[in-house]
Amino acid sequence: MTREELASFALSLPEAVESAHHGTRDFRVRTKIFLTMPEQDYCVVRLTPEQQHMTLAVSPKETVAVPGGWGLRGSTRLFFQLASDALVQDLVRRSWQNAAPKTLQRQFVVIPSP
Repeated sequence: MTREELASFALSLPEAVESAHHGTRDFRVRTKIFLTMPEQDYCVVRLTPEQQHMTLAVSPKETVAVPGGWGLRGSTRLFFQLASDALVQDLVRRSWQNAAPKTLQRQFVVIPSP
């Protein structure tokens, strides 16, 4: 997946908008950041600690890493050009869901990966 394909996918999520934070391209749902693109080769998604642990356990080591930025638990670097599109989309959806208000989350259900 390219940077622009990733951006397009992020913007396809409900109420997602593009913005910038300290000169870094980011994507938000309402006012909360769910994806940042600080470098050309990776983005940062915001997972729960449990989601992060599971992702690190089952994903190829070259596709995800910690720490991921923001200084928050669960921030995970995703090397989107090396990862499968399915993994990228799954993690971006989960990150969106983690940032979205509960009322909006109920309208958009993330289906767990097998």
